[in-house]
Amino acid sequence: MNTETITYLKENANNLELDSELLITKNGKPAFVIQSVEDYEYQKESLALLKLLQLSEKSLEEGEFTLDQAFEKFI
Repeated sequence: MNTETITYLKENANNLELDSELLITKNGKPAFVIQSVEDYEYQKESLALLKLLQLSEKSLEEGEFTLDQAFEKFI
């Protein structure tokens, strides 16, 4: 992850090439993370999958469903 200032972001916003996430600092402190749309979508999908697994595991622990039923309920 590269680190740049907010001034750099303002001056170069039209020309940014995001190979990896870009940490933007404001007054020397981390303020924002800039990432590509592809990385953002992948991150959202990954979090959704983790949530699905967590809900399925909770249902199994509570004895509400079998493993197959738990996945069918949330898909």
